[in-house]
Amino acid sequence: MILSTIKLKGFRNFKRAKVNLRKKSLVIGSNDVGKTNLMWAIRLLLDRSLSDYDIEPNDSDFYAYEETNEFEIALFFTDVVADCVVAKLKGKISDDDKLYLVYRGFREKTTGAKSFKLFAGKSYKEIEEIEDRYYRKVLNIKYISSKRDFNNFIKNERNYLFQLAKEDRTEEQTESDDKLFSEIQDDLKKVDEKIPKLNFISSATNTINNELHKLSLHHKKQEVVFDASTSNADSFIKNVSIASKSNGESVIIGGDGRLNQIYLALWASRNGITEESLTEVTIFCIEEPEAHLHPHQQRKLADYLNTSLNGQVLLTSHSPQITSEFSPNSIVRLLHTKGATKAASNGCSQIIDDAFLDFGYRKSIISAEAFFSDVVLLVEGPSEDLFYKTLSTQIGIDLDRLNISVLMVDGIGFTTYLNILNSLEIDWILRTDNDIFKIPKRDEYRFAGVQRCIKYYKEFFNSDEDTEKLLLEHESNLQWSDTPSPPKENLASAELIIKELECYGLYLSNNDLENDFFNSPLNSEIIDYFPDMKEAKIVKAMQKRKATFMFEFLKNNRKSLSKLKDDAIAKPLLECKSIIEIIQNETD
Repeated sequence: MILSTIKLKGFRNFKRAKVNLRKKSLVIGSNDVGKTNLMWAIRLLLDRSLSDYDIEPNDSDFYAYEETNEFEIALFFTDVVADCVVAKLKGKISDDDKLYLVYRGFREKTTGAKSFKLFAGKSYKEIEEIEDRYYRKVLNIKYISSKRDFNNFIKNERNYLFQLAKEDRTEEQTESDDKLFSEIQDDLKKVDEKIPKLNFISSATNTINNELHKLSLHHKKQEVVFDASTSNADSFIKNVSIASKSNGESVIIGGDGRLNQIYLALWASRNGITEESLTEVTIFCIEEPEAHLHPHQQRKLADYLNTSLNGQVLLTSHSPQITSEFSPNSIVRLLHTKGATKAASNGCSQIIDDAFLDFGYRKSIISAEAFFSDVVLLVEGPSEDLFYKTLSTQIGIDLDRLNISVLMVDGIGFTTYLNILNSLEIDWILRTDNDIFKIPKRDEYRFAGVQRCIKYYKEFFNSDEDTEKLLLEHESNLQWSDTPSPPKENLASAELIIKELECYGLYLSNNDLENDFFNSPLNSEIIDYFPDMKEAKIVKAMQKRKATFMFEFLKNNRKSLSKLKDDAIAKPLLECKSIIEIIQNETD
């Protein structure tokens, strides 16, 4: 049984949103985008820890950016075949094993009085009002908040774990425990008798009693004692705390990261997350499981949650390490658009999965960081990656603050990346070489880089009348005969098309990064870097060493890159910044 789709209408920061889920889904997005609100929507219908009072609508539950007095949460389930659910919701499940559960919140226009109704049915059109959430006994959510009270939870779960273990004992184990318990009781009594005999305790006791005798004539025969109260074995065991041991010695349990691991381990133990249940269907929801854990432990935790939890799992996270352990088609990216929150591609998307097939065995090649970006600058290889990351700092563009990522395709090709980024509705800019290639077996040449970008325009953008007219007139001139150097007419056509493509975030170098770099305002610094080399050979030397040259040059000349602020080579970065400014204006 899978919670396949969530539909939200007028709920908190969701004006109208559809979120598709898979058996294992990861919800990502910026701070305050609505990840917790999405989880709360599910909890209103499925969390049996919430009372009827808890699920009463509040003013904050109604859409925040327009006046509205109604909201709706619809949960759509598929593969509803578990006997416990089918029996409990008899008549509400369709012949093809589908189920809708719906929550509607209402607010009186005049009085502001709030109420809600619950519905269930075989389809959205066939839902019928139900009295309460009676189905939660067999269909529910187990939820861990991002705000975890480690110590109290650990204390409470410890007691629950002890009780479960008691109930699971065999008769023989119970007898053994009773015998040992009696021995512990006797031992503790002896301890209680010995403690008052300690000199410092005896002295302290006498001091108190002498003062009491001076203060009052009453209760002369009564004396105050320091009672360790250890002789009650039940009380003693209730005070047992979790500690760490190494080589038999007690050690400090560790910081919040270790406590988080213990928290999750206890939660897993209590909820039997690795065992299939015949009596209930459970959806596990954990917010920010990576809290206080270093990257390696985050990945280990993600693997554990991804593979060990029996049932549907929903996680929210800000961690690239967690994200990297999830299949891209299982990622739900929430984003702001025109003030409201939506899910990119309506949530988990097969498009992403199809795109990743192009990577083959290199599935991890795309940086998980990109999934959290608002804009991605795609470049060819390591030298471009180094250059643009360094350039950004020198021309006043803070990539981290603006949430911009630079990502190199490094021989993979841009198309796969563009498919994935589009599916996640992440804006992108690309810069590629203006290659000129010879056409095989023909004495002809072509502007391969320009043709590449035309292909991206046709594949990823809506047709534009003016652009189409320009291409119709000039695209045929992107090929020519006889010589590698393009004739003036062909070059002029290419330049017109290149300028037009920039309107779509498709940037081409004049030739390649090395040539553009050499012909930039940094020309003198580059010549100084190659003091004994003729200028005609410098570019070839740069091309031969590429990333090595770029690293070494930037190490000593990074501040000089400020000269490039107004150069064409900086245009892709400046365009990324402009997109961020537009996004910020839309969300403010």
